[in-house]
Amino acid sequence: MLAKRIIPCLDVRAGKVVKGVNFIDIMEVGDPVECAMEYDRQRADEIVFLDITATHEGRDTMIDVVRETAKNVFVPLTVGGGIRTTDDFRDMLRAGADKISVNSAAVYDPSLIGEAAAKFGSQCVVLAIDGKKVDGADEEAWNENGAPGAPRYNVYTEGGRKDSGLDVVSWAKKGESLGAGEILLTSMDTDGTKAGFDIGMLNAVCEAVNIPVIASGGGGDLSSFAEVFEKTPADAALAASVFHYGTYTVDDIKNECRARGVPVR
Repeated sequence: MLAKRIIPCLDVRAGKVVKGVNFIDIMEVGDPVECAMEYDRQRADEIVFLDITATHEGRDTMIDVVRETAKNVFVPLTVGGGIRTTDDFRDMLRAGADKISVNSAAVYDPSLIGEAAAKFGSQCVVLAIDGKKVDGADEEAWNENGAPGAPRYNVYTEGGRKDSGLDVVSWAKKGESLGAGEILLTSMDTDGTKAGFDIGMLNAVCEAVNIPVIASGGGGDLSSFAEVFEKTPADAALAASVFHYGTYTVDDIKNECRARGVPVR
């Protein structure tokens, strides 16, 4: 088993880190640069910034946040939210980002994935997928990539507000074929709940693609982080609430993983 990564995520709105539950009830929790510096001190493997305003004004603010963070933090930075063109990729990479995450824009124009991969390399193109279980998709359901009885998950866009109708597994496979180098898979059902990661959706996607998958949504007690690696082939676990509110440090989670035989960096 390859060493697993632990990744704090910072949702940024108007220059402040915010957090919600199930994509709603948003509240401010801190300064993004200071938060990133603290997670760097805690030996985070990477840090993810997501701009949840994604307006032009928000974009300018986010570029400043990334630029300042890159001066003070020495782990890879992934930046997403409102990335719509390869020019947006270029601007964030120039500001100091190592990887760029695309979500809604890639659903509306899948060619963006290939164009960005051709210009900047697949290694810096992260396909972010917000997935939610389809109501009633249990025993009687068919997943087009699975088998009878397998739940179906749909891709949501616009910060979780719009059901695209796309199947999560099919979209992940297409994203890989277009040139994405990594998938950031967030469960809307478990996001912010601290109830544990969505093992079913993670396994469905991990088994369908050959690129790294980051588990997101639901990280809670220490055992949930070790469990996601024990029960799925996910390459990394991403969380926000448990870090922002000081419930655990990155080292706490890594120590739990090591104690259970899960290799971490």
